[in-house]
Amino acid sequence: MKRLVLFVVALVFAFSMTVMAADKAATPATPAEPAVAAEKAEPAKEVKKAKKAKKAKKAKKVEEKKAEEAAPAAK
Repeated sequence: MKRLVLFVVALVFAFSMTVMAADKAATPATPAEPAVAAEKAEPAKEVKKAKKAKKAKKAKKVEEKKAEEAAPAAK
């Protein structure tokens, strides 16, 4: 029975070491991914800037309309 437990422990140890070795081999490839993510983020920033510009234009138009409506009432 001791031999069986020892064999199972050895198998688990060997399996975990191979998994850890595979993870260490895969990690150098991951730094390239953030660069790709950064490239994708740039167009998203441009879209956000465009949306902010549209909102600012819309707000400006609304303010102008309110000012025009208030101006005749003041006269």
